[in-house]
Amino acid sequence: MQFDLTDLRLFVQTAEALNLTRAAASQHLSLAAASARIKALETQAGLPLFYRQARGVSLTPPGEAFLHHARALLRQTEALRIDLQEYSGGLRGHLRVLANTTAVTDFMPEVLPAFMAANPRVNVDLQEKPNAEIARGVLDGRADLGIVAGQVDTLGLQAIHFSTDRLVLVTSAQHRLAQRATVDFAETLDDDAVGMHHGSTLQTFLAGVTEKLGKPMRLRIQLSSFDAMCRMIGAGVGIGVVPVSAARRNQQAMNLALIELTDAWSVRERFVLMRDPEALPSYARALVEALLAHYRRDPDTLELQATAPQNPG
Repeated sequence: MQFDLTDLRLFVQTAEALNLTRAAASQHLSLAAASARIKALETQAGLPLFYRQARGVSLTPPGEAFLHHARALLRQTEALRIDLQEYSGGLRGHLRVLANTTAVTDFMPEVLPAFMAANPRVNVDLQEKPNAEIARGVLDGRADLGIVAGQVDTLGLQAIHFSTDRLVLVTSAQHRLAQRATVDFAETLDDDAVGMHHGSTLQTFLAGVTEKLGKPMRLRIQLSSFDAMCRMIGAGVGIGVVPVSAARRNQQAMNLALIELTDAWSVRERFVLMRDPEALPSYARALVEALLAHYRRDPDTLELQATAPQNPG
């Protein structure tokens, strides 16, 4: 089957608008020409893709499947166009990475500078996405690599484990929980909380946890980084759940207490996802190796040491 890109764009526009007339106008085609192109697509497919109705169209089951693949083809075509433009300017590669909140804000900023210095002709597009969308994006070809944590459906992708993360409760040194060694997350829900921004992977996950508990977090403020969260927590605005690496980084400066969460979900395995390692360009494989090497040099530990700083007062 061979498809014209104009036909695929017209099909997607029609499926999204549920109206052939509007889709034809968006593609600068007459209604007759647009109708002929859709009929030609259906002839190639050998199946009807739309139900024709008095006030528009709707997708048939084969049409739903066709829409999924048409969108993927158009995304890949646009990615190819962008890559070729960058190659013409002297760029050797463009690497697309989808990752969760911790990766984007906490450890990838530590990994990427050395990688980019070693690969000066490679650009990296790092985007924060929810875990489920990360796997789907890699599978669909929207990303070369994905970085996820916790229990995630990897959709059959190759998954390489690179570290273990622990979420901990962080409070100011003066907080009522500061001297506790462990705490159950449910015990913290009566306290004012500091959280990550709406839509972040971690905040979305915690919202799911509190929904099951039947009691929401009392969020006072939501921020865009773990370091900013720790500053607010240290100032007594509220308590928060953050990765242990970020908590330790800010513990002394912000006079924080780190308390181990007893919930099983607080320990999260981290994986890098890819479709086929052998098909990845060399610079993509180099980034995976840089990530693995980073944690071989500085492996995560699950132990919490000196979690409650001394109160200087």
